[in-house]
Amino acid sequence: MPYIEEELKDLKEQVAALTAALRNLRPRESAWIPEHATIGEDVKLAPNTSLQCREDAPITVGAGTNIYRNAEIFGPVTIGAKCLINRDGYIRAGTVIEDRVFIGPFVRLITDGHEIGDSQRRAGTNASAPIVIGEGSWIGASSTILGGVTIGKGCIVAAGSLVNHDVPDNTLVGGVPAKVIRSLPA
Repeated sequence: MPYIEEELKDLKEQVAALTAALRNLRPRESAWIPEHATIGEDVKLAPNTSLQCREDAPITVGAGTNIYRNAEIFGPVTIGAKCLINRDGYIRAGTVIEDRVFIGPFVRLITDGHEIGDSQRRAGTNASAPIVIGEGSWIGASSTILGGVTIGKGCIVAAGSLVNHDVPDNTLVGGVPAKVIRSLPA
């Protein structure tokens, strides 16, 4: 009988280990927060939010911000207070999002790209430039903002736009590439 009891004990340990592994495969009730992320009070991170950061590339999220499912954020990134990053947002390193910014679903903030290479390989040397989105701005669904762009305070980027140049404060832009549609009241 001692042999059976020993086998039973081993089986119970294996079941416990497999149960723990299974829990890790299920969607989490909240997002995993990496060591080099600073998350403010009352921040809501959806379960499938991906925060990729390290000591030299931290992520900071201000108080009261909501980040919806499937958002991917690569540090260093700073997100202000009371922002909303809607589902499937993609934010690359070197982005600063000021307070009260609304980012629509499927928006891409892409800070990196390539220089034009020679005829053997047109995608040349990697190049990167920061993106800044000013306080109170709204970036419409499926828009793309390219590196080196500063969007001023109180701006609106129309859905589906490609922004490749700076946008002055309180301006509505739209199109591919984005053009000024009109000024907005301050």
